[in-house]
Amino acid sequence: MGQSSGPPRNQRTLTHMLPTQAIAPAAQPKRRAADMAFDALETMIATLQLEPGSPVVEADLAERTGLGRTPVREALLRMVSSGLIVQQPRRGLLVSNIDLADHLDVVQTRRVLESLIAACSARRATARQRKDIVLCAAKMVKAAGRGNLAEYMQADHELDQVNHQASHNHSAVKCVVPLIVQCRRFWYAYQHEGEITEGARAHMLLAEGIASGDEAAAVAGANQLLDYLEQFARRVIDK
Repeated sequence: MGQSSGPPRNQRTLTHMLPTQAIAPAAQPKRRAADMAFDALETMIATLQLEPGSPVVEADLAERTGLGRTPVREALLRMVSSGLIVQQPRRGLLVSNIDLADHLDVVQTRRVLESLIAACSARRATARQRKDIVLCAAKMVKAAGRGNLAEYMQADHELDQVNHQASHNHSAVKCVVPLIVQCRRFWYAYQHEGEITEGARAHMLLAEGIASGDEAAAVAGANQLLDYLEQFARRVIDK
């Protein structure tokens, strides 16, 4: 099966949603502009504000993010190395397409990394982080019950942030982040095949496993979440 740019952008795409640090620990170092640009562009890609296959215009992105061209350029170079942006001769930079044939490999690779990160978080998280990750999952459950996609996806992003900080496994986090963006973008493109209440329940199992400090329970929660994502992907691919 070849590449597909996915169906037209859903009208509920979040033109305003950018990552926040709402759940992060209180003492955080000042973030580099390039890191803020990376987060902003990552969100635009994940939510289809930058559509698959579309050209990347550096000046336009600098204006949209409110950041300078230098941090945007640095962020784009990082995205080329992770595969979210592709560089083609005579065409410049493009947002990568959604590759249906490759997506199950993305999910299976993410499963291994998420299990490792969950186990590390269960072992290393502070009391504050254990509380925060459950609060994030609870926000996802409430948002899913109301059918509020914006709140659901924001809480999902916050949960990832807490989990990644708690794991203290920078190598695994660096590898998993591009896969999370690809999965999130896939979900946005084909959300009519998904069920956010089911996804919220899977995130709660992951959060509770980490909060318990039981590594086996945390890994089981991670696998439950990836089972949901794999089943969702197969529904799309098999059609």
